[in-house]
Amino acid sequence: MRYALYFSPPKDDPLTGAASHWLGRDAFTGETYPAPTYEQLGQAEQFELTADPRRYGFHATIKAPFALAASVTEKDLMVFAEDFAARTPAFEIPELVLGQLGRFFALVPGSLHQPLQDFAAKVVKSFEPFRAGLSEADIIRRNPAKLSDSQRANLKRWGYPYVMEDFGFHMTLSGQVPETRAVVMKAILAERFAGFTGRPLSISGLAVFVEETRGAPFKVHSWLPLSGAKS
Repeated sequence: MRYALYFSPPKDDPLTGAASHWLGRDAFTGETYPAPTYEQLGQAEQFELTADPRRYGFHATIKAPFALAASVTEKDLMVFAEDFAARTPAFEIPELVLGQLGRFFALVPGSLHQPLQDFAAKVVKSFEPFRAGLSEADIIRRNPAKLSDSQRANLKRWGYPYVMEDFGFHMTLSGQVPETRAVVMKAILAERFAGFTGRPLSISGLAVFVEETRGAPFKVHSWLPLSGAKS
């Protein structure tokens, strides 16, 4: 069993529904959906290009998946998470945009937003006592030789390279898209998520996701509203 602290909009939020139908699975309910049909992008290809984010569910990673430390239980984690959420104010990202990060696409902030960076760092630090150390296989899987010095230091200290100054909020919408298909994918995603881009995104909750066995689909264990979040 692994746990993760992710941002996700609430279960019934329109963005959750739109992204779940695009990816082919709802991490809240476990419901699956057929790939949408586009003349320029066949269902089989679309299904393949969304396979990786479909397993993880629609989210933005805040604290990456971790096994529990031997000294704590799931109940300990959830009691702490509920208290943390109740003490942490909700806030907004001023603008959400469609971004291309290397060869994959994601919804990202229009610009660096320091309250978001601070929130992510606070989650990583606060929940660190619950994280078991990485195995040697976990470290090798991250390919440390290809990481920057700060990313390697993060991996050693926090169990994940992309935290603190290396954190970049992104809600993944595709796997690695071949260069020859990137223009088509970008156009489809721009149209499909036009109702959510160019406007604020409310960071109104913190979600605890679980992976019951390695390689299994991630599911939402609990969605915890932040303090002052609009219901």
